[in-house]
Amino acid sequence: MKQILRITIGLIVSCLIAGTIMGGAYVFTAKAKKYNEQLKEEETMLGLLGYGKANPAPPALKLYSVYRYVVDEKGSKYLGYLLPVKKGGAIDYAVLLLTLDGKFYAYHEVKLGLEQATDPTEREKALEGALKGSASFVYADETIVACMDGKRLAYLLPGRFQGFKTFIRVMLALNPGFDILGLDILEQEEDPGLGGDIVQPFFKNQFKDKTFDKIKDLDVVKEPLPEEYRKVLEAKSGSMPEKEIQSVEEKYKEKDIYALTGATISSRAVTTGVKDMVKRFAYRIGVLDHVVASRDIPVGF
Repeated sequence: MKQILRITIGLIVSCLIAGTIMGGAYVFTAKAKKYNEQLKEEETMLGLLGYGKANPAPPALKLYSVYRYVVDEKGSKYLGYLLPVKKGGAIDYAVLLLTLDGKFYAYHEVKLGLEQATDPTEREKALEGALKGSASFVYADETIVACMDGKRLAYLLPGRFQGFKTFIRVMLALNPGFDILGLDILEQEEDPGLGGDIVQPFFKNQFKDKTFDKIKDLDVVKEPLPEEYRKVLEAKSGSMPEKEIQSVEEKYKEKDIYALTGATISSRAVTTGVKDMVKRFAYRIGVLDHVVASRDIPVGF
């Protein structure tokens, strides 16, 4: 009986030790994974703005995140924005609530710094404090505003939409006039060699430089991708003179998106997804800017 007891205790202790080790390893790897994902996303954003190892981003470049939530207060719904605002010589966050038709509802200052705001738990604490437990809320999305010397340089929009098989996750960069600066595909599970080619430069780079007016009615065409355009899209123009490259870019800037061969559904999914992202964002930021200006809210961007 004593021997059985010793064996049982030994097994329990072994399991506890193993559980502790595995739990610690999970926490460590989870943190490392999250850090690597954030680093990759930041590199993607800088790349869409034209920065990289060969052309580092200048210290004057600042990235400010705006977080949007859907708030439910006793059955009434509002849009809740966590905004970076100027407080003294620093940038902290504040909560701005708008009605669904874009009217001002409430404004609350909160104790939430730029670094803290990257943590969803810290953001939720700040919202709960501002709303005083009288409302529930659900996270909607994030917009990153790139600023240089106090002026808006670009908007970076993380987003996702339905593809042929599963959701496609993207990062989209727009200039202040909502023209597309660039598109990157962060995650997708389309068919390899077919829809999976949405990650290829000859497809995703077609969106670059599309104007806001063109985006509104952007479509997909089932035509072969012209070879001269493909070379420019893949940055394989080689000895093509700069003027010729610019000429090709200008020639196709207002064209629709050339579908991937055998993958029209995936091509259309990305085109429709990007088109919807841009139109919705342009409307929302217009409403937000109007309220911010009318209330003289000192936003950091």
